[in-house]
Amino acid sequence: MKTPSRGLGRLLPQLALTGALILAGGARAADGWVNLFNGRNLDGWEQHSGTAKYRVEDGAIVGTTVLKTGNSFLCTKKTYGDFILEFEFKVAPNMNSGVQFRSEFYAQETEKEINGKKKKFPADRVFGYQYEIDPSPRAYTAGVYDEARRGWLADLKDNAAAQKAFKQGDWNKARIECRGDQIQTFINGVKAVDLKDGMTTRGIIALQVHGIGDGKKNPPGEEIRWRNIRLKEL
Repeated sequence: MKTPSRGLGRLLPQLALTGALILAGGARAADGWVNLFNGRNLDGWEQHSGTAKYRVEDGAIVGTTVLKTGNSFLCTKKTYGDFILEFEFKVAPNMNSGVQFRSEFYAQETEKEINGKKKKFPADRVFGYQYEIDPSPRAYTAGVYDEARRGWLADLKDNAAAQKAFKQGDWNKARIECRGDQIQTFINGVKAVDLKDGMTTRGIIALQVHGIGDGKKNPPGEEIRWRNIRLKEL
């Protein structure tokens, strides 16, 4: 058997390490895209706020509603500023959800002034921009809601094309683009929101499972699934 050259001998460990990183997920592709979810486990994510259940099944993150908890968020451990975020989701027809971006939470209760008014943020409560997931007849999926801070920034009541783009009971493709104070959202290739807002320019990505209170309106056990979550920093 021919012995490998010294140069190749030095290169083989580097190639093996590169291959391992790619297999592990999170490696940056040549075009700049990074997978935020590796399809196997929740490495790189951590839960904040509520106690909804999150698990991995068939290459997707599954969020499940539970009784007597507030809104729950599975959050990236890293923060992001200017980026393009893409993901696919499938949601139960009676469920409300969303994906946070440029969002935050405080380790302890904190008071801040928001639009001239003082507001208290409880410890660990996630707040900030949210890509709305709304399968109800209102059809506001891909609107931008300011979770636990200012409320609606851009709904879809005047965007019929985006309202019709959502696919009930099927996988939907979402896209969020953040460049400076410009925020754009898309649902299945249709532009939903083009918004100027610079209150927060960097923060976490988080997957929301909305609270259901005592379960009288919506029963526990409803699910939303996310897959193919990837991000490209700009």
